[in-house]
Parts: sequence; structure tokens; C-alpha cells
Amino acid sequence: MASRTRRPGTAPGAPAGSRRRRLPMRLLLPVLVLVALMAMLMLRGYVHSEILADHRIQTEASSDKVPEKIIDGGPVIDTRSGKATSLKMPDRRLVLTFDDGPDPTWTPRVLDVLKKHHAHAVFFVTGTMASRYPDLVRRMVDEGHEIGLHTFNHPDLSFQSKKRIDWELSQNQLALAGAAGIRTSLFRPPYSSFADAMDNKSWPVTEYIGTRGYITVVNNTDSEDWQKPGVRQIIRNATPENGKGAIVLMHDSGGDRHQTVQALDRFLPDMKDKGYEFDNLTEALEAPTAHTTVAGPELWKGKAWIFLVQASEHITDVLVVGLSIIGSLVIGRFVLMLLLSGIHARRVRRKDFRWGEPVTQPVSVLVPAYNEAKCIENTVRSLMASEHPIEVLVIDDGSSDGTARIVEAMGLPNVRVVRQLNAGKPAALNRGLANARHDIIVMMDGDTVFEPSTVRELVQPFGDPRVGAVAGNAKVGNRDSLIGAWQHIEYVMGFNLDRRMYDVLRCMPTIPGAVGAFRRSALERVGGMSDDTLAEDTDITMAMHRDGWRVVYAEKARAWTEAPESVQQLWSQRYRWSYGTMQAIWKHRRALVERGPSGRFGRVGLPLVSLFMVLAPLLAPLIDVFLLYGVVFGPTEKTIVAWLGVLAIQLVCAAYAFRLDRERMTHLISLPLQQILYRQLMYVVLLQSWITALTGGRLRWQKLRRTGVVEAPGGPVPRQRAGSESDERRPVG
Repeated sequence: MASRTRRPGTAPGAPAGSRRRRLPMRLLLPVLVLVALMAMLMLRGYVHSEILADHRIQTEASSDKVPEKIIDGGPVIDTRSGKATSLKMPDRRLVLTFDDGPDPTWTPRVLDVLKKHHAHAVFFVTGTMASRYPDLVRRMVDEGHEIGLHTFNHPDLSFQSKKRIDWELSQNQLALAGAAGIRTSLFRPPYSSFADAMDNKSWPVTEYIGTRGYITVVNNTDSEDWQKPGVRQIIRNATPENGKGAIVLMHDSGGDRHQTVQALDRFLPDMKDKGYEFDNLTEALEAPTAHTTVAGPELWKGKAWIFLVQASEHITDVLVVGLSIIGSLVIGRFVLMLLLSGIHARRVRRKDFRWGEPVTQPVSVLVPAYNEAKCIENTVRSLMASEHPIEVLVIDDGSSDGTARIVEAMGLPNVRVVRQLNAGKPAALNRGLANARHDIIVMMDGDTVFEPSTVRELVQPFGDPRVGAVAGNAKVGNRDSLIGAWQHIEYVMGFNLDRRMYDVLRCMPTIPGAVGAFRRSALERVGGMSDDTLAEDTDITMAMHRDGWRVVYAEKARAWTEAPESVQQLWSQRYRWSYGTMQAIWKHRRALVERGPSGRFGRVGLPLVSLFMVLAPLLAPLIDVFLLYGVVFGPTEKTIVAWLGVLAIQLVCAAYAFRLDRERMTHLISLPLQQILYRQLMYVVLLQSWITALTGGRLRWQKLRRTGVVEAPGGPVPRQRAGSESDERRPVG
């Protein structure tokens, strides 16, 4: 039940055409969060060369268009002025160059060895690695080394357009600006070799690079350390002949580089003893530094880029941890449900199982109703077919649609109408409790119908004096639509299988409002129904546990309820449930530190409810986010197999739940679609509930629109004659 709220619309007096449609904040915020997460994943994929990466390598081509002076020249090629020139290293001047870094493992070790032997080098860094490890780039610059560009994603530029080449260079410079506050004029093409390997496909790229203000640096001495030939062989390969100068190619990234580090530690002192000097490129050529300090917008753009990349790395790490957590929770919950629900079913289905002496005394059925004109007749008539003696109290909570008059006009025996001003569902139930005549109280919603055996099955557990409340088996009556079928799966697989598990663990969190029963004395001991939360059913159930009562599940006490038939109505209902559950957990948080039954529930029930009903649904969309990312950017096959594995576990669990409830398996056809789409809706609901809770907002429950499509099984109960009314049916004031 709820207080009546003004329906949102145009402002009074506003023109009919002036109404603007806006995305509700409850949808906008979760959508923004999802978009932000996807953007961060895209950024991470780009930085990790999973997106826009091009791993093609050009085959050898003819070199007739390459100037002879370049082919026969040195490893430093300058085409900036429009004329091609090349430079060689002076004798006994070695320039060590390291490609593909910085690497978090091997670059620091290389830098340590260079620092130990007072040597400088040139590091041709990729933008992806520089963005991920900016501290290492900063250390290179601080220790006097020179930085060169090696593109952002390491593609073979001979395959790329000029626009892509410009992008690779500018992104690489952006990373350098953010990492060390510099630009550089040095460039080394990926997959480059000696100058004499320049061909008709790579030479145009070199010419174009020059027009962009860069000096191309290849090498003339290849250590071949990437082949891991051994320390001695690396040293031999890196040693120039006859005291000549050289640009030596090495790598500080791309795999295990321990041989490179060991070779470097021996190579540097040995070559220094032979009179060699180890300088960076401009030092060896006695030219101005290749570095230019950046400032202003360019610097801040670089810093912003590094910040976003680092954020994407951290967020992705958190998401991976979250995915591990949700995977563990999902699998753990399924294992628990399958194991414990099986134990519950075997226990209550034994031929000799009894709760105690059969319960035969009459019970009071409370039906709180607010604007239930479309449903109330079916609800009340289903109760009239009950196999157990009952009195029915319909508490009309200020309805404006004639709900009370409909019930009075039905003229049914043992049915009373209690009228009150609109005060909400908890107040209506408490009013009904005050007017009830019997010691066992059954509560149901005004849109629900009972089977003839429902009340009898629901009250039998009260034969055990320790039982204070009983949860019935709520089922979706309008399951013909897709959204109804999804809720049907949720009710059978989630709610009812959960209740079996929680019954065995003795920490059931919720007696469903659609079908539940209470011992009057237990209700009175905990103060009756409370309006402290929006989930009064969860609140009262937790209060029962804390007071020492057992709360059990009666699987045969079936009730058919009308589930929401639109996304908007479903959202409103689940938003209330979700936020109300959070309120109830917070209200009963002291149970965590209390002793006795309250402490047991606090240390067993509250953590389970928090994990399975709050945390797990909030993290569940991570499965779909990573699924989408993996399908699009890889590894596609592994991603699909992993997701199908999770789906298979859910299908097994759902099939088992349907078997226990004796439901047709055909509804499980829509399970895969439910897992993709329905979970996102539940995520939006839960995230908005978190936002409401964290911001201190107040949520007002809104009445769901009913259609009255759910009827009592076996057809409606025949209408009673009006002349048979007795004093028992007179409305209570």
C-alpha cells in the first residue's frame, strides 16, 4: 500500500505541447555509469593494443626508389628539409637504443645497469607503454637518457594512411607530454632494420616522417637479444668492428629480457675499457637535445591523458576483482541452493514428516487493499474456496475506486471490510490485526489468489511451537508475456529456491507479502508491522528471527500473484523491494554484534542477504560488460565459452528449481535472454537504490496498475446470495 502521490505531468496552465520528455535520473545515472565503464574498458583495450591494433608486417620490396646515399649511409636519416641526408656515429661512440618499452619488470633493471656504469642511452618508447608506466619515462629523462617515438600501437607504418601515421605520432607525443613533460624529435619505425634495408614501401614513410619534423633513427648493429641467443652472443652481436661507432639495437620490453640485462652489465665495462663512450644520440653527434619542454594546454592534455589511462587500468583491475567476486558468489550461491534446497525437499517430503499436531483451528486472513477494484473480487472468491476455516478481513486503505463497495456487494460469509484513511500497507495490516479474531494470521496482497489448499498448507508449520512465521510459495499468474515469463523464472529459481536454502540455514530474510502467515503472539512481541522501511515484509521477518522465532517455508502453500506487465511497473516494484531491503538490513544491523538468536541471524543471515541480494546483483552486469568487450575485442571464443559455462550453471539450477516446483520446463527457453536483458534492469534498479541510500533520498512507493487477469485455479467461486448476510459481514468502523 502507499500514500497517494500526484502523477507527474505538465505544470498547471502549461500549453499542451510544451511538455518535454526527459530521461529520468533513475535511468540516467546508471546509464552514465555503464557508459563510463565501457569507455574505460575501450580506453584500456586501446592502450593494451586490443583495439585499433594492426599486426600486419610488410614483406620485402624493391628499393630502386630509395636514394643510394641513404642505402649506403648511416643509421640517422634526416628528411626534414626536403633533402635526404644521413649520419654515422663517430668512432668509439656507441649509442645503445632500447625498443618497445617501458616495461615494468625489465626497464628498471636496464636503467639500474646504465646508472651503475654511468652510461646514457636512447629509449624508443611506444605510446601504449609510456601511458601505462609514466614513472619509468620520467626516470629515463631525469637520469639523462633520450626518448624517441616508436609509434603508439606499434603498427607497420607502410600499411597505414598519413592520417593514421599522424595519429600514431601525436598520441605517442601526448603520452610523453603527460609522463615527462617533453616532446621529442627522434623517431624509429616499428619493424625497422639497417638503412640498407630501406625499400620502396618504407622510404615514403620516412620521407613523410621528416615533413612532420622528425629524425628517423634506425640501427647498424643488432644485438638480436629478442632471439635470446645467450649473453655471450648478445655481446658479440653488439660489438662493432675495428673501433667504429654504432647505434646498437636492444630491447627492454616484449618478453623475458634477463639475457639483455646480464649482457649489458658485462658489455658496458668491457667496452669502456676499450675506450668506448656510451652517450645518447644528440650527445654522440654533438647536436642540440632532441627534447623540448612542453607547457600550457599541451602539458595539461598530456597529464589528463595519463590520468585517464591510469584510471582505466585501476578501474579495470577493480572490475576484474569484482568479476572474480561475482563469479565466486554466483557459483557459491548456486552450489548452496542446489545442495540445501535438495536437503529441504527431502526433509519435508518424507512420508513421516510432521510439523506437529495438525492445525485445524480457524485463522484470520488479512487482505490490505488500495485501489484493487480490478483484482479484489478474484482474490476474495479464491479465499471462499479454502479448505481451511477462515475469516477474511479486507482492509480498505482509503481506496478511491470503490474497492470496499465491491467486496461488500459480493455478500460473502465470514468476510468483513475494514475502512481507514489512506495510511499505507503496514498501517492497514496492523488495523486488520487489531480486528482479527484468531491466533494465526495469514497475510496476502489484494492482487493475489489462493488455491483451495493454500491456507491449510500455510498454517501447518504452526504445529511446531517454535515457528513464528511461514513463507508461502508465490507464483506468477500472468506468465504468458515475455516479461511475465522472466519473472516466473525469477520467482521459481530465485525466490523459492532461495527460501528453501534459507529455511535450512534458519535465516530466511523475507516472508512474501503475497502469501505469508504469522503467529499473533509473535507479531505482538515484535510490535506488529512497521513502516520504518519500504519492505515491511523483510523488516518483520528479520524482527522475527531476532526475537528467536523460526521462520520456515511451506512449498505447497501456493499463491498466484499478478506480476508487473511493463518495464516501468516492474522497475517501480523492484526499486521499492531493493531499497526497502537495504533499509531493513541497516535497521537490523545491531544483530551483527548481539548474542543469542539475534546474533545468530546477524552473523549468518545478514551477510548472506547482503551478499546475495545486494552485492551480487550490483556486480552481476560485469559479466555482460566483459562478455560484450570480449566478443568484440577478444579473446572471442574464450569469452563466449566462459559465458556459456555460467549460463549452463544457471540453467541446471533453474531446471532443478522447476523440477522441485513441478513447473513446465518450456519457460526456460527465455532464460538466456533473461540473463542478458533482465539482469540489466535489475542492475539499474539496484544501482538507483544505492544512489538513493547514499544521497539520503526518500523513495515514495507508487501503486502498480493492475489488470485483474489472475483468477483462482479452477474458476471463480459462485456468487453468494445477498440475503444470506450476517452481522459478521458488517463493516467495522
